[in-house]
Amino acid sequence: MTDKDQHPSSTHPPLPPTPEDEQLARLRLLRSRRVGIATYKRLLTEYGTAQNALAALPEVARAAGVSSYTPCPEGVILAELKTARAAGAQLLALGESPYPEQLAELADAPPFLWCLGDPALLSRPMVSLVGARNASSLGTRMARALAHDLGAAGYVVVSGLARGVDAAAHLGALDSGTIAVQAGGVDVIYPAENAELARDIGRRGLRLSEQPFGLQPMARHFPSRNRIISGLSRATVVVEAAAKSGSLITARDALDQGREVLAVPGHPLDARAAGCNMLIRDGAMLVRSAVDVLDALSESTPFNGTVPGTAENLSGLRAPASAPPPRHSLKDAARLHQQILSRLGPSPLAEDQLIRDLKAAPAQVAPALVDLELDGQIARQPGGLLTRVV
Repeated sequence: MTDKDQHPSSTHPPLPPTPEDEQLARLRLLRSRRVGIATYKRLLTEYGTAQNALAALPEVARAAGVSSYTPCPEGVILAELKTARAAGAQLLALGESPYPEQLAELADAPPFLWCLGDPALLSRPMVSLVGARNASSLGTRMARALAHDLGAAGYVVVSGLARGVDAAAHLGALDSGTIAVQAGGVDVIYPAENAELARDIGRRGLRLSEQPFGLQPMARHFPSRNRIISGLSRATVVVEAAAKSGSLITARDALDQGREVLAVPGHPLDARAAGCNMLIRDGAMLVRSAVDVLDALSESTPFNGTVPGTAENLSGLRAPASAPPPRHSLKDAARLHQQILSRLGPSPLAEDQLIRDLKAAPAQVAPALVDLELDGQIARQPGGLLTRVV
């Protein structure tokens, strides 16, 4: 009998990948060139596992007109994992504990998050506080007071570790629990002036990022970071924001995600308050103190869990006989804006025809048209005609 007869070659199929192998392959897939979250999810759906998707990726790229495509090398991911372990960071995977449930609801939820600090904070209810980097003294004082009082009521305060309002919010909630969402790698502190604050948050709170370790933040990373800030929280409060600012992007993200949007009003002549005043004009709840935020949260879907110390602390924050302020619907205003824009194009459409198409009251549509015209999204033509600016 030959050696070949004694040791026949195996015809068994290859063993399925271990969870560790699959996680490594998923990170490789996500870090590969031209693979965003939507493509990542589509490839996993089509090929079943990340390893299969990685094997198919060069051919998929060729079909899309990209030649000589190479997926992210395994060594790059192994180096990232080694660096993260040395820094004491933890990798959170979508669908696994302690990945935050609120964030997991989003269609574009990050498949992975790196975190430094206490991940137990992710199981508590959260409120986001954002605002101007060049905040006024009053703005930073307001942010710090709101963060302190919301923390005392049991909420974790989420912000973006930027200078100004973000830094004040983190400082106000440092003792009660705060989460900093970073635009670059979780180990890269930006801006440098917040280095000590970032270290304190890493020790006493939590720092989060969807980006690879060591990645220096670039302009395009900040809008992606903003959707995580709003996505973690049941409500986003804007404290000072210019008419065109990253804070308004965060507010728009919160609105699209079905979260509450609130704003602190400011003086009409202060450009730093223009964005907040616009949000309030469009229906965002006006915030004078943490009580207004707590009222908004108590009227929205209740949190499914325990909020430590809420009962005792709420009584100290609320005025004894105050009625909750009237609710306004920023979501309804944004929905109407979208409906108007979807019906308009370069070809002129009569305003009365638009109103009939929308099946809405003229008194409801007219202010929305003014908003969109001032925002440069639509234009009025002679004869009561409207066009969309493209």
